[in-house]
Amino acid sequence: MGTSNGSSRTDFIFLGFSDRPQLEHIISVIVCIFYIITLVGNTTIILVSYLDTQLHTPMYFFLSNLSFVDLCYTTSIIPQMLVNLWGPKKSITYGGCVLQFFFALDLGATECLLLAVMAYDRYAAVCQPLHYTVIMHPELCQKMVLIAWLGGLGSALILCPLTLKLPRCGHREVDNFICEMPALIRMACVYSKVIEAVVFALGVVFLLVPLSLILISYGVITQAVMRIKSAARWRKILHTCGSHLTVVSLFYGTIIYMYMKPHTSASQDEGKFLTLFYTIVTPSLNPLIYTLRNKDVKTAIKRILCI
Repeated sequence: MGTSNGSSRTDFIFLGFSDRPQLEHIISVIVCIFYIITLVGNTTIILVSYLDTQLHTPMYFFLSNLSFVDLCYTTSIIPQMLVNLWGPKKSITYGGCVLQFFFALDLGATECLLLAVMAYDRYAAVCQPLHYTVIMHPELCQKMVLIAWLGGLGSALILCPLTLKLPRCGHREVDNFICEMPALIRMACVYSKVIEAVVFALGVVFLLVPLSLILISYGVITQAVMRIKSAARWRKILHTCGSHLTVVSLFYGTIIYMYMKPHTSASQDEGKFLTLFYTIVTPSLNPLIYTLRNKDVKTAIKRILCI
């Protein structure tokens, strides 16, 4: 009994929208639907990219890694979220919170870098088509993906201990659905200039710098596209680049708004809805955006299914 009471005192309690239980029921249904779409969509992209030899290209190698990141990210968060939304107990153990927080940071930062790598791939394909296979050779692609994964791991190893070491003065209530950094920082009973400076610095490295590189890449791509006279090639470039730009806009837009602004400037409910958006909506839209706008993927699916 003592162990149970001791462990309960170390648990974190998710507030979510507990003051509006009817809203939580609606949210739980929406989360479940989007999670199923995420699992099916991203698994399909990984399998199709692996099984169809015509998709053994740098673009689909990066896309498979992006889909794998989204699968891991949502799986590290959503099952626990659904348990809390469906059941009367809305808590998570300290260890569970640490793991959830760590993987969310790790995979989120990895996705930031992967999207920048994918923009470089599109730049090489459009602006250097004759040298594309030389530039984007398999060894370079593997190294770029490895750097993205290690970069995400490094950011999590820095931020996770700093955030969790903040004194909470007995506070156990997390004003959100998941253990994510803004909510955990708000739990602290002291203001830390160090962690704010580290968060801002890593935000520049993992958000603003990759986004700047993406915008520069697409600026150069736009200039190259304007010189293309072939309507068919112009449309193909527009489709492949348009899919990536749509994903970048959805992902970076919400993440930058959440992490790069002062923590005191947003309402609590606004932050919760934004968390739900980039946690459940964006990972489910990625495969839909890439498959619905990409004839290569749709053709590959038909070939595999023998349609």
